[in-house]
Amino acid sequence: MKITRIINNNVICATNERRQEMMLLGSGIGFQKKKGDDVDKSKVEKEFFLKSKNVTGKLYALLAQIPMEYMRVSDSIIQYAKENLNKELNENIYLTLTDHINFAVARYKQGMDFNNALLWEIKTFYAPEFRIALKALDMINREFDISLPEDEAGFIALHIVNAELGSEMENTMKITELMYKVLSIIRYEFKTDFNESSLHYTRLVTHLKFFAYRLFNNAALQSNDSNFVNMIKENYPSEYACSLRIAQLIRVDYGKELTDEELVYLTVHIRRVISEKND
Repeated sequence: MKITRIINNNVICATNERRQEMMLLGSGIGFQKKKGDDVDKSKVEKEFFLKSKNVTGKLYALLAQIPMEYMRVSDSIIQYAKENLNKELNENIYLTLTDHINFAVARYKQGMDFNNALLWEIKTFYAPEFRIALKALDMINREFDISLPEDEAGFIALHIVNAELGSEMENTMKITELMYKVLSIIRYEFKTDFNESSLHYTRLVTHLKFFAYRLFNNAALQSNDSNFVNMIKENYPSEYACSLRIAQLIRVDYGKELTDEELVYLTVHIRRVISEKND
């Protein structure tokens, strides 16, 4: 492999035999090297091949400013998340998570604590991601000999959710906020609490996550099946009325309209979780 760019003493770019550009991490791998030199393969600790040129360029700029340990622990967290979620993550997480860890450690060393206002919601709505984030917190604390609080696990969990949805942090925060509001309306309308360990509750929360994602990305479900819509209205009037109240909230707070299809699926999920409470 030939070196194509020196980021710093510990990070370089190189092309492999198929002329694909890769990022290589290793202690001293770029020391006293120049473009065109052969890569010392004995010093390669990590190899990264990212498809997005935009992400790659921004990551190069970030790694030119920070120690490679941040990228190393970030990669360990990402690999752990992929294995435990059994899914691929948007590669933008390599940039956003590495940057966040660097910022979080710097804040800690300066004695600056950030409270996570959405911590309860994150624990509730994104339980698998939060469990991974707690493990990530342990990795970070051990790597940098610090003691970041649980609030940071909440922020890390949101980065993982972003990467699952292919969304931006601002959207993910809005998604989380909307999920909380919708569940609050359902609780109020039916004067009930949820069995958060039940399958129907899990399905409702999953539906709300993707429902909110579609809403904020202008990708609402559409259907021409008016018979199905009418059947749901007639069979589940109280649940449909609750969906209409949710639609009103969304109209007022976010300036968006729900399609009949979204209202119907929301009604069905509300019906399931409420029926479960009444069984």
